[in-house]
Amino acid sequence: MKFLDIAKVYIQSGHGGNGCIAFRREKFLEYGGPWGGDGGRGGNVWAEAVENLNTLIDYRFQQHIRAKSGEPGSGKDMSGAGGDDAVMKVPVGTQIFEEDGETLIADLSTVGQRVQLLRGGNGGFGNAHFKSATNQAPKFANPGQPGQEKAIILKLKLIADVGLIGLPNAGKSTFLSRVSEARPKIADYPFTTLAPQLGVVRIDTTDFVVADLPGLIEGAHEGVGLGDQFLGHAERCNAILHLIDGTEGEIVKAYKTIRGEIEAYGQGLTDKPEIVALNKADAIPQAALTKKLASLKKACGHDVFVMSGVSGDGIPEVLRKLAKVIGKTRTAAKKSKEPKSEWRP
Repeated sequence: MKFLDIAKVYIQSGHGGNGCIAFRREKFLEYGGPWGGDGGRGGNVWAEAVENLNTLIDYRFQQHIRAKSGEPGSGKDMSGAGGDDAVMKVPVGTQIFEEDGETLIADLSTVGQRVQLLRGGNGGFGNAHFKSATNQAPKFANPGQPGQEKAIILKLKLIADVGLIGLPNAGKSTFLSRVSEARPKIADYPFTTLAPQLGVVRIDTTDFVVADLPGLIEGAHEGVGLGDQFLGHAERCNAILHLIDGTEGEIVKAYKTIRGEIEAYGQGLTDKPEIVALNKADAIPQAALTKKLASLKKACGHDVFVMSGVSGDGIPEVLRKLAKVIGKTRTAAKKSKEPKSEWRP
């Protein structure tokens, strides 16, 4: 299935049904009076976050969503049936914007979360609604109200605990395939990964989700290469794992290139905990490895892990560090959601 994380959709709620003009005419009933029913209400348009979806590809082929209109009223004071709602099934993590792409309508971050996007038109009153002591035979009814319509933008930001970033060919896909059951494409040329890949990792007693994001290059924030369009999937992550290809000649430049692109992107990514790992250690002589590790520590200002995605050396230490950071974040989030107990004497 093709990955799609942004889509434009035109939505329309249902029109209300017209009210009916009718009179009761029966044998031996001299004054039957008005008998027209009300029109049915138009259907609403909803968006709902569901499981087992991880792309917006459905809305590449279905770009118009319309709810059903209400049925008109009829004689014998019978109201028309209401129109069926239209429910848009979207992946968890979908954000819904106005057509300008900036005004946020809703952020569906949990399974089952629903939001009403448009409300259906009210049904018109039939002439039976208007009867009174002074108007015993009204000959008019209300038309149904029209439905609403507009264009919206759907943007998917994957729900993951760890965002995996780095230059192309830094070994991100190999790492993901080593620590999870995910099977991303692995090759010896740049931009092998063209769409984010998810993998579930388990270390000791902690489970977390890792998102492998397509490689960044210098100038990505200006649209160079694949651009920074996929960095949005790292906005919800609790931590960032930055892989550096240890076989490169200028590893400090490689680190600063990615950090520069993250700073240019903004959106709070620079504030997230960063774990840096020097990858492909099995292909580097020990003397060169020690020198590169020292220079990289000086550039990033904190400890650097040494690992190999091929041999697996150093990977458990990286995963335990990630699990520790994620555990702290989850604990803090849980405490913030707990209701505060009121003070009592």
